[in-house]
Amino acid sequence: MCKDKILGMLGMARGAGKAVSGEFSVEKAVKSGKARLVIISKDASDNTKKLFYNKCSYYRVPIYEYSDKISLGHALGQGMRTSVAVLDVNFANNIIDKFGGHIFEST
Repeated sequence: MCKDKILGMLGMARGAGKAVSGEFSVEKAVKSGKARLVIISKDASDNTKKLFYNKCSYYRVPIYEYSDKISLGHALGQGMRTSVAVLDVNFANNIIDKFGGHIFEST
């Protein structure tokens, strides 16, 4: 079991089919309006960070930098991952709450 609660929640969201990872899938989720939260690794490249900050700002999706590529991938049961999109509002709100951020109402 993952001791880190945020990574644990990401793993549960992935297991429930409520999270996608990888640059292409996350970007697609943001553009389609399905993403409720995006998390990028702290060790992602500057270009990747810029891409997701710009996309999330434009589409009004909360974004956080957290952990590293290896830990994100491990939490999701995959290899290294630089980006994760949470698709479910309840999972997203739970994770945002753990960051100490504003919680959004479901639509």
